[in-house]
Amino acid sequence: MGCIGGISMSTVSKFVGVCVALGVCSGTVSAQQPQAHKAAGVSVTTAAGKTATHYTQQFEQVALSPGGKTVAWIETQMDKQGAETGKHDIYVAEFEKNVMPRRISAGTAPTGTHFDEHAVAWSPDSKQLAFLSDAVKQDQLQLYVMNGGVPRELTSVKGFLATPKWSPDGKTIAVLYTENATRVAGPLVAETPETGVIKDTFFEQRLALVDVASGKLRQITPADTYIYEYDWAPDGKSIALTAAKGNGDSNWYIARLYVVDIGSGQMRPLYQPKLQIVRPAVSPDGKTIAFIEGLMSDEDSVGGDVFVIPVNGGTPRNLTPERKASAVVVSWTRDRKLINMENADQESSIARIDPESGNIEILYHAPESLSSGFWSTSLSFTPDGNTAATVRSSFTTPPEVWAGPVGSWKQVTHRNTGLQPSWGEAKSLHWKSDGFDVQGWLIYPKDFDASKKYPLIVAVHGGPGAGVQSSWPAQWDFTTPLAEHGYFVLHANPRGSFGEGETFTQANVRDFGYGDWRDIMAGVDESLRIAPIDPQRLGLTGWSYGGYMTMWGVTQTNRFGAAVAGAGIANWSSYYGENKIDQWMIPFFGKSVYDDPEVYARSAPLTFIKNVRTPTLILVGDSDGECPTPQSYEFWHALRTLGVETELVIYEHEGHMFVKPVHVRDRTERVVAWFDSHLK
Repeated sequence: MGCIGGISMSTVSKFVGVCVALGVCSGTVSAQQPQAHKAAGVSVTTAAGKTATHYTQQFEQVALSPGGKTVAWIETQMDKQGAETGKHDIYVAEFEKNVMPRRISAGTAPTGTHFDEHAVAWSPDSKQLAFLSDAVKQDQLQLYVMNGGVPRELTSVKGFLATPKWSPDGKTIAVLYTENATRVAGPLVAETPETGVIKDTFFEQRLALVDVASGKLRQITPADTYIYEYDWAPDGKSIALTAAKGNGDSNWYIARLYVVDIGSGQMRPLYQPKLQIVRPAVSPDGKTIAFIEGLMSDEDSVGGDVFVIPVNGGTPRNLTPERKASAVVVSWTRDRKLINMENADQESSIARIDPESGNIEILYHAPESLSSGFWSTSLSFTPDGNTAATVRSSFTTPPEVWAGPVGSWKQVTHRNTGLQPSWGEAKSLHWKSDGFDVQGWLIYPKDFDASKKYPLIVAVHGGPGAGVQSSWPAQWDFTTPLAEHGYFVLHANPRGSFGEGETFTQANVRDFGYGDWRDIMAGVDESLRIAPIDPQRLGLTGWSYGGYMTMWGVTQTNRFGAAVAGAGIANWSSYYGENKIDQWMIPFFGKSVYDDPEVYARSAPLTFIKNVRTPTLILVGDSDGECPTPQSYEFWHALRTLGVETELVIYEHEGHMFVKPVHVRDRTERVVAWFDSHLK
C-alpha cells in the first residue's frame, strides 16, 4: 500500500473533484474555475535561480550501451504550465564527446510533437536500440528497433507491452505482453469499474519472444501465469523469471522463481521464497541465479537481502545477512561478481559482492538518490561493472543523467540547469527509539530565520516498505513543497522502512501503529529539541501507509493541530475485503482477517475513533485499488458524526497514483491551504 508510484500513462483533461465538508457538498472543482485557495499553491517561478517542483524535468530510465560509449534515457514531457503530459521522449548521446543529445522517435509528425516512447534496451553489440512507442496509435505501444536509421516497427499487437530485453545472440527480443489489456499493468493505476456478475478474471502478463528479422511474436509462458521480471541465460536457451498464477496485481506477493525453457515453454519451479522476491539475474556462466528477497509492501518499492541459488536447484544462500542496508538492484559482472545498489541509512550505496568469499567492497556511497521518479531506480552497468549510467538527484541538486566510471560520473544532461531549491536546508537526523537507530530528514523552511518559531509538518512515507532519501521532489510530492510556505517538514523513516536492514524492515510485523508510531513521535521530539519549532503548531500528513498513519496518529494524540490523510486505511477489517492486493497483508499481519481479526482491529484507527479532536482533510482517488475510496469515506463519516472538523475530496478516475496534472496541483494546493488555515 505504498505511496504514489512511477508508472506513466496518458493523462485526461476532464476533472471533477467531489468535496464534502460536514455534510455539505461544495460543488464541482474545475481547472477553469480554481478555488479560492489557489493562491496558496506551489509557487511557479521560471527565472534562472528559482524553481518550483512542477517545473523540474524528470527522467524515467537510463540505459548504457554494453560497449560503454553511448547512453540512452527517457525524458518526461511537460506542458507550458510545467505539468507532466503522459508523453515521453527518448534521447541518446555519446557521453564522452561534446555532442548534443539526439532525440530518437518512431513518429514522423512535425517537430514538437511527442509520443509515449520509453523502455529502451541496447543490443549486445551496442549497434541497435529497441524501444516501445505509441507513434502509430495513441495509448497502444508497439516494439521498435533502430539501427542507425529510421526505426523499424516489429510488432502490431493489441494489449500492453513492457520491458524489452535482447537475447545474448541479438536475434530475439523478449518482452512482457498482456494481450487485450484494458489498462496499464500494475496496482497503482486507476482500476477498471466492475459491473454485473463479478468473476475472478485476469489479464495475464506473459513472456513473449519477438524475432528481430521477421517481427514474429510468440508467447511462451502459460496463459494462466503472470510474469513479473526476467533475465536471459547466457546461452539464450532459457530465461529465469518471477511469476505467479492468477491475479497479477495481488499475487506478486507470493511470486516464485522459475526457469522457462525457450524451446518448449516448460516452466520449472526453482524456489518458493519465504517473503517477496525480485530482480532475478543469471550469472555469466549460467550456473547461478541472484535475486533480492525481503519483506516488501509494494511491487514498485523493493528492498531486501541478496541471495544466490544454483540454476539446477538447491538451497538459496544469503550473501548480505544482518547487513544494515536494503538491496535495490543486483546484477552480475563478467568476472562473476555481483554489483549491488542499496539503500544504506537513506543514502545510495553501490557495492561489489564476491559470491564465493562473501567479501563486500563499497564502490560508491553518498547522500543522494540514484533514481528516476519515486520508486523507479535507474542504474545501468557495462558487463565489466566498471562503467555505469544513472539519474542523480538530492535535496539540493535537481535530477540529471550522469555516466562514466562508477563514482566518477560525467554529467550528460543539463535540463535543470539554474533550478534552485525553493525549500531550506535538509538535515539528516538520527534518534533512538525502543533500542532502534531511526533516521529522518528535517527540511528547513524557505528563508529560514533562526530568531523565529515555525510550525512543523510530519510527513510519513508510503509503504511501509520504502524510505525517504535525499532526492529532488517529484511532481506528486505534496509534502516537501510545504517548506516553501514557511513550515519545517520532518520525513521520518520509522521501523518498517528500508535502509537499515531486514531486522528493522520486519520490526513492525503485527505491530502497525505501535512501534512505528513511537519512532515517528520520537523524531518529532528530536526535531523540537534541535530546531525553533512551535510545539503548538504541529501538522501530520502522508499518503497510503502515510495516510493510514495519519488516520492512526490523530486517534493516538491531540498534539497535532491539523492533519491531511491521503488514500489512508481506517478499518483493516473492511479494508481486507475491499482492496485489490490482499496478498500483501499476510506477511505483515501473520494471518488473514478471518483467522485473526483481533490483530487487525488492534491497529485500526476506527477502534480508537472517539479520541480524535484534530481537524482532518481526507483525499483519495475514486478508482484506487490499493487503498479504496470507502476507507476514506468511512473515516470521514466517523469524524463528521463525532463533530470533528473534516473535509473529504474524491478525485474522479484516479488510482493510487494520481496522473492528471490538474489533480496533482489541486492536491498540493489543498494541503497547503488546510495547514495554513489551521497552523498559521
